[in-house]
Amino acid sequence: MIKKVDHIGIAVKSIEHALPFYTDVLKLPLLGIEEVESEKVKVAFLKAGETKLELLEPLSEESAIAGFIEKRGEGIHHVALGVESIQERINDMKENGIRMIQDVPKKGAGGALVAFMHPKSTGSVLYELCEKNGEAE
Repeated sequence: MIKKVDHIGIAVKSIEHALPFYTDVLKLPLLGIEEVESEKVKVAFLKAGETKLELLEPLSEESAIAGFIEKRGEGIHHVALGVESIQERINDMKENGIRMIQDVPKKGAGGALVAFMHPKSTGSVLYELCEKNGEAE
């Protein structure tokens, strides 16, 4: 069902200011930076062994990431789990009593299909189901 931890999302106020820690100090390769207009965020992906770190910078005060930073400060935002057949996984979660934030997957960074589980159903951890190119990468 779950293939791997695809990435860990980290909320930051500024990718430009945060990036040197990851690239210069931790020596993690930068895989790319893109904007996800639907979520009003800029994201930077870094390779960390078999998984990735996703830095999330709000582009608008209306962004969920802006609200997260205002409420909790910068830091770990979510854990993304790589899956196949994301709609089936969403249905499985719901059948097991997990409240989903999205009942159908939406397009996320890198063209992935994503859906989030509500943290009230998961021990206060925000989990993302993530399907890339029809399969977990």
